[in-house]
Amino acid sequence: MTSAPLAITTDSRGVATVTLDRAEKHNAFDDSLIAALADTFRRLGADEGVRAMVLAANGKSFSAGADVAWMKRMAAAAEAENVRDARALAEMLRLLNEMPKPTVALVQGAALGGGVGLVACCDVALAADQATFALTEVRLGLIPATIGPYVVAAIGARAARRYFLTGERFGAEDARALGLVHEVVSAADLPAAGERLISTVLAGGPKAVAEAKALVRAVADQPITETLIEDTARRIARIRAGVEAREGLDAFLAKRKPSWMRE
Repeated sequence: MTSAPLAITTDSRGVATVTLDRAEKHNAFDDSLIAALADTFRRLGADEGVRAMVLAANGKSFSAGADVAWMKRMAAAAEAENVRDARALAEMLRLLNEMPKPTVALVQGAALGGGVGLVACCDVALAADQATFALTEVRLGLIPATIGPYVVAAIGARAARRYFLTGERFGAEDARALGLVHEVVSAADLPAAGERLISTVLAGGPKAVAEAKALVRAVADQPITETLIEDTARRIARIRAGVEAREGLDAFLAKRKPSWMRE
């Protein structure tokens, strides 16, 4: 299906591909794109037929971040309207970050500002070797506020203190070294690399994958306390007693594919 400014398709495996489709604007955010993304992430996250989501983009840029014309319009608006607008962006990012399905970003070109936020919110990010990244908000007299928690979680506070303050560009290999992207490939190989990764994700049980994603959020940066240990014990006990785990173990012992991998 197509819903401007996005192109959305879902294949027979349940892999949804969401493509940013404002190439003439370098896929920059405005209120309509933010609303479309939020609606899409909410809908795909709740769709039991969707097993994974790929986030891609058409054109030279992955996303140039905030649309400058939109930012200028909001700068002239009242504070209450600015807060509502910013909350909409923050909610869209939260929906992507917490989507119960695995998410993969394919970064083919420049990701600036909010574009970096989209990358940081995805579970796995692959970048073309020609891709570039920057957190340029300060150069416009702004700050990377709503994307901040996700970018800092991806690259760490020390790196954020440099790139939030300087707005300088860095390349795909630097992004990999920082932890923002996981793999760098040639532009020609980016779709195939994404497909290889999705194939490995689909080998996992859908419920287990969702629970594994939730587990990362639950334990990241937490002290290892008795409470945390008890929480992890209860998580595995609940999953182990489920239908999916029984099917996975039976399939392994019988040397056959589990039901979620059958064509």
